[in-house]
Amino acid sequence: MTTSARETVLVVDFGAQYAQLIARRVREAHVFSEIVGPSITSAEVVAKAPIGIIFSGGPASVHVEGAPLIDPGIYDLGIPILGICYGAQLISLQRGGEVGRTDRGEYGRTTMTLADGGGILLHGTPDEQPVWMSHFDAIVTLPDGVTCTASTPDAPVAAFEDVEQKLYGVQFHPEVMHTPHGQHVLEQFLREGCQAEADWTMASIIDTEVAKIRAQVGDRRAMCALSGGVDSAVAAAMMHKAIGDRLTCVFVDTGLMRLNEGEQVVETFDRHMGLELIHVQASDRFFAALAGITEPEAKRKAIGELFIRVFEDAKTQVKNADFLVQGTLYPDVIESGSEHAATIKSHHNVGGLPEDIDFEIIEPLRSLFKDEVRMVGSQLGLPDEIVQRQPFPGPGLGVRIIGEVTPDKVATLQWADAIVREELRVAGLERTIWQSFAVLPDIRSVGVMGDERTYGWPIIIRAVTSEDAMTADWARIPHDVLEAMSSRIINEVSGVNRVAYDITSKPPGTIEWE
Repeated sequence: MTTSARETVLVVDFGAQYAQLIARRVREAHVFSEIVGPSITSAEVVAKAPIGIIFSGGPASVHVEGAPLIDPGIYDLGIPILGICYGAQLISLQRGGEVGRTDRGEYGRTTMTLADGGGILLHGTPDEQPVWMSHFDAIVTLPDGVTCTASTPDAPVAAFEDVEQKLYGVQFHPEVMHTPHGQHVLEQFLREGCQAEADWTMASIIDTEVAKIRAQVGDRRAMCALSGGVDSAVAAAMMHKAIGDRLTCVFVDTGLMRLNEGEQVVETFDRHMGLELIHVQASDRFFAALAGITEPEAKRKAIGELFIRVFEDAKTQVKNADFLVQGTLYPDVIESGSEHAATIKSHHNVGGLPEDIDFEIIEPLRSLFKDEVRMVGSQLGLPDEIVQRQPFPGPGLGVRIIGEVTPDKVATLQWADAIVREELRVAGLERTIWQSFAVLPDIRSVGVMGDERTYGWPIIIRAVTSEDAMTADWARIPHDVLEAMSSRIINEVSGVNRVAYDITSKPPGTIEWE
């Protein structure tokens, strides 16, 4: 399927915590999804030619001043629309219904009862079923022609639909795992409401991107920024499939890698995968660029700019390649800020790029989530030790050292981080944890070692479970494993006298500390 013909569902993000999760659930049903902001116009929707639209939930009430609305003209396009929570209330309000406050809100699990057979969305599900609610406002009166298909004790309209007008709504959250039949509801909307062919697969992704790459590159050459992580590795494999030996991979050793990682990257990609690889040792340049910088965004931007400059310098070694390939992912784009999302942090390969770049940028994974990238990597034949590797940030340890980055601090953190990962591997927990690492904060603490007062660095251990890095929960590592990490770090890493474990989920925190 060509890019222009690809079935797409637009997910309108009204500020929901789970907008990205909705997009992922649509993709799990083999339909491509794209997140857009509520300011999108009917003309812009027409230009994107979606087969369906989903309105996400959101934190606001439809009645408050400044509550996000949608262009009313979108309802007249004849495109199927599904509203979730706030999105359902917005459909009802803008189409002539009434949304009011109930005596109390519904938060968490509740029991929903079907009405009128459950309609299209709930067809084939139990007459009574648990759903996950998170709302205070509720639909009181539906627009003309709209049928209520389910209710709960505190939501007289828990689901509705108007098949003729192609309008559907659910007050509950079908995208979360706490709603057991939620994926079925989304798939009913896609299959029956949107008539989706559902043929967006890993193979189709590869075919589409390879065709785009060949059209863009032609008979010219490209360089791939290879870090050794799964994202850049899959991007390299995709490019190699598209243009063969006209691709050269460049591994820039920033000095901010994990312990012995530079040697491992060269070994894996040069000797085992057969890709042409140039190894650039640039640690001195990166430490010089980071000297005196303590602010996180400034560090990311400094690293991002220097990456580009190093690749520009490498052009003479690769026959003046015109293209630079990056392993940018969809979460990178979202977190770096867009029309509908605040800037959480500028990823070095998105918001951290300089404006004057002597390359055309190719990002074959830009529309994919991390789990999708892993599946594409497997489809391309990459080995498990690459595809299943834990995520590692492009700026490396530069964003795991709080404050100024120096060679001594990097050496301290490298050794502590190696201990964390080794103990998890020994305990058989490495594959069950999405990401695990050590952080070196910019503080010192008093301790006692060998009957003497110490004033050393603390190390913070961070480990999370996740599906896509958009949300994450802190990993419940057994206490004996944490004890082994703490004991080894304090005894083996010079200058460290305290270890702490971060038990913050995302949100409110991010996975990385900077």
